[in-house]
Amino acid sequence: MHFLESRGYPLGIASLGLIAVSLYLSLLWAPPDVNQGDVMRIMYVHVPTIMLAYAAFGLVLVGSVLYLWKRDLRWDRFAAANGELGVLFTALAIAAGSIWAKPTWGVYWTWDPRLTTTAILFVIYAGYLMLRALQTDPLARARQSAVVGVIGVLDIPIVHESVNWWRSLHQTSSFPLMRDPLIDDRMEVALLVSMAAFTVLYLFLLGQRLRLARLEQDRDELLWQEAQRV
Repeated sequence: MHFLESRGYPLGIASLGLIAVSLYLSLLWAPPDVNQGDVMRIMYVHVPTIMLAYAAFGLVLVGSVLYLWKRDLRWDRFAAANGELGVLFTALAIAAGSIWAKPTWGVYWTWDPRLTTTAILFVIYAGYLMLRALQTDPLARARQSAVVGVIGVLDIPIVHESVNWWRSLHQTSSFPLMRDPLIDDRMEVALLVSMAAFTVLYLFLLGQRLRLARLEQDRDELLWQEAQRV
């Protein structure tokens, strides 16, 4: 965790460089889709953001389990920082998916299984953040949010497999798409570079949020101690 907090400048520069390369590859270098045309270029944002949202909530699970085991508030900070970023990236994925859906399906939103389960995922972790905001006792907040962080991750396999379990308008998983021998190599390269760019950006944001979370924890502990003395 300290490594990410102390590497903000190089990670920020690297993320800007990769994003610039990704924009060129995805908007200009990669060809349009044979069926959907240029609208499919939203894939270069949609796929990385939802995959990183999955990863973020997986890290919330890791931080929550380690907090319940070790009772070390550093792991609570780790879980909280990833929870915030997970909600942000889920919102970006939903927004990008809606932009893609309008010209493809004719509507911005439909209660498709993938969309519905993703919306539920967003609500679960928005609730996780609300719980953290409402609970003033640092130890109670860490314990209660850790339980939600462990339970909430159960929705991720449901979201990911929803297109296989139920009839869906949504396309199948993006990983089989990347293994499709018919996909243009340039599209695959552009998607991989986009994944790398968003991953480095995520690490940069995580490091900054962890540093801020450490300062917030010191503040909250002082406020809680003062409230107990009153």
